[in-house]
Amino acid sequence: MITLTHYLVLAAVLFGIGLFGALTKRNAIGIFMGIELMLNAVNLNLVAFSRFITPQVLVGQTFAVFTIVVAAAEIAVGLAIAITLYRERSTINADELDLMKW
Repeated sequence: MITLTHYLVLAAVLFGIGLFGALTKRNAIGIFMGIELMLNAVNLNLVAFSRFITPQVLVGQTFAVFTIVVAAAEIAVGLAIAITLYRERSTINADELDLMKW
């Protein structure tokens, strides 16, 4: 039988992979993918806690849907910024993007 611990371990592994990806990637798209993995780990925790603690109330699922909507908006804005920076600088390497430095 799958317990809450199994879901929490899976979410921790997903969050760790996403954190590693976000911190080690130089490409802006790779950083966004790492952030998305971390948000999906949080969504998994929300749904798992909701299912095991209060299965009658859909609070965790509601917050997970809200998080998915916010993540989609974040990716849309992030991709628009990445496309704009690529057009101006011909790179999306995060180390070379110092557009806002003084």
